[in-house]
Amino acid sequence: MATQTTAAGAQDTRRSERRVVSNIVRGSIGNLIEWYDWYAYTAFSVYFAAAFFPSGDQTAQLLNTAAVFAVGFLMRPIGGWVLGRYADRRGRRSALTLSVTLMAAGSLIVALTPSYGAIGVAAPVLLVTARLLQGLSVGGEYSTSATYMSEVASPGRRGYYSSFQYVTLIAGQLTALGLQIVLQQVLSASQMEAWGWRVAFVVGAAGAIVVLWLRRGMDESESFERAAAEESAKGTGDGPARGSLRMLLSYPRQCMVVVGLTMGGTLFFYTYTTYLQKFMVNTSGIAKPTAAWINFFALLVFVLLQPVMGLLSDRVGRRPMLIAFGALGAVVVVPSLTLLSRTSDPVYAFLLMVGPLAVSSLYTSISAVVKAELFPTSIRALGVGLPYALTVALFGGTAEYVALWFKDAGHESWYFYYVTACVLISLLVYIRMRETSDGSPLESEAKG
Repeated sequence: MATQTTAAGAQDTRRSERRVVSNIVRGSIGNLIEWYDWYAYTAFSVYFAAAFFPSGDQTAQLLNTAAVFAVGFLMRPIGGWVLGRYADRRGRRSALTLSVTLMAAGSLIVALTPSYGAIGVAAPVLLVTARLLQGLSVGGEYSTSATYMSEVASPGRRGYYSSFQYVTLIAGQLTALGLQIVLQQVLSASQMEAWGWRVAFVVGAAGAIVVLWLRRGMDESESFERAAAEESAKGTGDGPARGSLRMLLSYPRQCMVVVGLTMGGTLFFYTYTTYLQKFMVNTSGIAKPTAAWINFFALLVFVLLQPVMGLLSDRVGRRPMLIAFGALGAVVVVPSLTLLSRTSDPVYAFLLMVGPLAVSSLYTSISAVVKAELFPTSIRALGVGLPYALTVALFGGTAEYVALWFKDAGHESWYFYYVTACVLISLLVYIRMRETSDGSPLESEAKG
């Protein structure tokens, strides 16, 4: 009898684990398409910059596209607030479905907008509109997918499973780069600048249709269902409503921790991912196709490191890994970017990119779960989303613009020290914060 009970328990465990994997895969594929659409903009901006803005030198046109990129980030806090609130009140699955719909609409606008030469100022206006929609979408996508993956993950393996958010985030960028490389092989440079870049946005919009179908089959997280049932049983009461700003403001310390730990991590991440391809072309003098290949292989190594680091965090804790990122990140920025600015050798450039990305993986692999572990279910999506999105808008979204502004002003190296200073500030937060995996609301909810 005991043997049968043990066997039945093992079978239930395997079934539960398969369910976790199924939900993670469905959520991850949707996350990949969302971030593919987001990164297609920066991957292909070296080709469409001239299509949306008046003729001028390359740095000026890239500066304009970087400004629009930053404008999209300004919508991320609104997306983190609106969709985070929606996810805390209506469910994670519903919010994830809505976010991918908004992203698809933005991609279609970019794909179908005529050039500046055809419709004048309306072209950059429509480009800004598309990025505002995508910023709204991705602001809600990050918070909701981070919350969902952390909640559906098995206890004791949350670092590993939640790391797949950045696996698919980076995989989205890899997919955009991969498509860029393919198009570069089959189309001429003039064709790429004339219409080839539009293919990327059509692909993104089509992929969103598949994601809509997949996300409709996802399970809602048990943590959300339990919290919603408990609230329904207790009634509304006099306390703040679930997912409200009033409730979020009752967690000021957690919000400040999210801001502090994100500041250096997001600036470092965007410097060595979205901006570095332009840096290689515009500063190092590396050809566009070669820079794309370097970025592709460096990001491939980066994506493979995410689950490894996530699994490691389940064993050693989140805080030691964040401290390691802060210390190493502060040391590596200035020498790596200085050396990269002085070389056009592809192998050397690859090493100078992949090394800092390996350091970044200490942060990116656990970024989602650390934030999710700070908040209870009733405010988790908004708590993860709003302070994070505000910080990313201020530091990650402006990374390219600030870097190009320094370059245009003749002081490009000042940007290297700016990144270092932000990482050092985050390091102070990592040192002072508690270990989030110990006694987190996520674990107490799982036991309850």
